[in-house]
Amino acid sequence: MSLTRKDVEAIAHLARLAITEEEASLYADSLSRILHLVEQLNAADVSTTEPMAHPLAGLVQRLRADEVTATDQHEKFQLNAGKVSSGLYLVPKVIE
Repeated sequence: MSLTRKDVEAIAHLARLAITEEEASLYADSLSRILHLVEQLNAADVSTTEPMAHPLAGLVQRLRADEVTATDQHEKFQLNAGKVSSGLYLVPKVIE
């Protein structure tokens, strides 16, 4: 599939993008090449390929230890609040 300059201008209008005439021609070429690549990928026979449940199947991903590093400063932060009750921030009612 090949995009024309007019197609790119329509797409830019829908996306609310301001592009120049020169940019429209460049984008038409670039987007056409991307669409051509997608067409090539769609043409690949994957009927015998089993879907992967996880990209690291059979491998172990190294993870850092899940350790608490921050201290509880809840009371310190509430000192700056306008109104607090039972550890909760009180705000004016917005919905009537």
